[in-house]
Amino acid sequence: MIEIDNTRRRLVAAGTGFALAGANFSAVLAEEKHVAEKEVTAVEDLMREHGVIRRAILVYRDIATKLRTKPASVDLKLLGRTADLFRSFGENYHEKELEETHIFPIVRKAGGQASAYVDTLISQHQRSHELTDYVLAAVAKGGVSATEAESLARVLDSVELMYEHHSAREDTVVFPAWKEALSPHQLDEMGEKFEEIEHRQFGKDGFEDAVAQISAIEQALGTADLERFTATPPAKL
Repeated sequence: MIEIDNTRRRLVAAGTGFALAGANFSAVLAEEKHVAEKEVTAVEDLMREHGVIRRAILVYRDIATKLRTKPASVDLKLLGRTADLFRSFGENYHEKELEETHIFPIVRKAGGQASAYVDTLISQHQRSHELTDYVLAAVAKGGVSATEAESLARVLDSVELMYEHHSAREDTVVFPAWKEALSPHQLDEMGEKFEEIEHRQFGKDGFEDAVAQISAIEQALGTADLERFTATPPAKL
């Protein structure tokens, strides 16, 4: 009877050990799944960066309207902060370090419809740099005349129109083609590389910092309330 009881105890203990080990293994798997679900992929990284650029362009749109209606009310410092963000985050980081260095060469090599856009996209990056130079120079003067206000508004309009088409082609044609040209492993490596570049460029999470900057600009400009832009119901036909 004693031998049987001891055997039973050993079996119970072993079963408990396996159950605990299984529970710990399940916890590890759950944690890994949680981390994987929160990981930002390379393509998601690119598209959310476009979101920051679009928000900067919406600031340009608002200021362009004010330049035409009440130029004296325009806060040139806010415009300067927006242009600085557009340059550092949009042009110098997103476009030069990511797109022109790691995306366009692969897309060009892969051929197809997306490759036909590459030269135009690079040309538009260069034009964007010229337009940002113009905006920063205008801001540095500390004030704009009525004639200068219209010229500046036109530049802001041209940035908006160009980038609406530019980013739309990238999001729907170029980025998908780039993703298709890479293996899953290569895509993971690109995600890690993008993160390394981001930290090297900004010394921290550049995206989170850019979102904080554009949010502060929107708050100061009075465009932070998303509900304000909800469309009114259409009139009855």
